[in-house]
Amino acid sequence: MFQLDDKFLADVGLQDLPEEQKKAFLQHIYDELELRVGTKLSDGMSDAQLEEFEAIIDRKDDVVVGWLAAHVPEYHNDESFSRIQQATGLDVNDPGLRAEYAATKWLEVNRPDYRDVVASVLDELKKEIATSRDTILGSDQPAA
Repeated sequence: MFQLDDKFLADVGLQDLPEEQKKAFLQHIYDELELRVGTKLSDGMSDAQLEEFEAIIDRKDDVVVGWLAAHVPEYHNDESFSRIQQATGLDVNDPGLRAEYAATKWLEVNRPDYRDVVASVLDELKKEIATSRDTILGSDQPAA
């Protein structure tokens, strides 16, 4: 997948962003990416699909458990479940881990192109940031 980190900042020409601003800027980019991806992914989905996914994202355990039972009853044996568990360090029975896995699987079932959507939106965002690099760094200000 992708990482919003110092390498990302270097890729968009913001490696010189002051340290105290990096974390806030990366969080802003994450929030913007999440919003844009969510908007694109929701195009063409039914209200029922949107409500179901929202309940999974909101970690409503009854919805998560029900969806997993219907679609991936042996989820504990899925390699992607194991990868998420290892990455998060959560216990295999943790409801948060179950919800994270369910959200990923839900997207695979309902929007199999979601990885392409994320990559496309991230690429667009990178181009916008790179184009605005001087403004972000404050180096396009007229000399005083």
